[in-house]
Amino acid sequence: MLFARIFTLYPEFFPGPLGKGLYGKALAEKIWKLETINIRDYATDKHKTVDDTTYGGGSGMLIKPDVLANSLDKNLKTKEKIIYLSPRGKLFNQEMAKKISNEETVNLICGHFEGVDQRVIESRNIEEVSIGDFILSGGESAAFVMLDAIIRLLPGVLGNETSTEEESFENGLLEYPQYTKPQIWEEKTVPDVLLSGDHAKIKDWRLSQSEAITRDRRPDLWQKYKKN
Repeated sequence: MLFARIFTLYPEFFPGPLGKGLYGKALAEKIWKLETINIRDYATDKHKTVDDTTYGGGSGMLIKPDVLANSLDKNLKTKEKIIYLSPRGKLFNQEMAKKISNEETVNLICGHFEGVDQRVIESRNIEEVSIGDFILSGGESAAFVMLDAIIRLLPGVLGNETSTEEESFENGLLEYPQYTKPQIWEEKTVPDVLLSGDHAKIKDWRLSQSEAITRDRRPDLWQKYKKN
């Protein structure tokens, strides 16, 4: 079972979509567990202040180190993985999702404002992770994305466990096109090779399609694939 904790200023965002469908069923079956920690509950003043101005100037505010550290220290056990969703972090990918899915516990910190005090990151051995080269108003959306990618890899979540083996990124390529019934739709037909029953030809066609799509859309992945 994967135990996920979310440290957030907006706990009402969770579980949200993660509590529905396959993930909701997996939650009920205790394949994974979710706990939300309201960072604001660990502020010490009567106004529940969680942020303050930055030293050195600047227009933004930072989440205070004492408040965030207090929320972590009172909820975590030793050596648990802690991730701060940050645009300057290591890029999240399928390989990282697989590694995290093997953890017993993962703690995700949802940042706001201009981020969090650097001293907390360093003192609590927090790993910074980004879901892409763009800026969000808060880390909650990023946490949804990460958990979505991770939970579906847990044994028992997906009905067909082999369905993840041929997905994009599993072999370093983007996924090939797929088709279903009707065979003819708006005068467009399913490629003949997929109707041939020749599994070797189908495999070759899918590989060639994956290669062409990756080469066109993700030159970075294509170069990495060629090197391997």
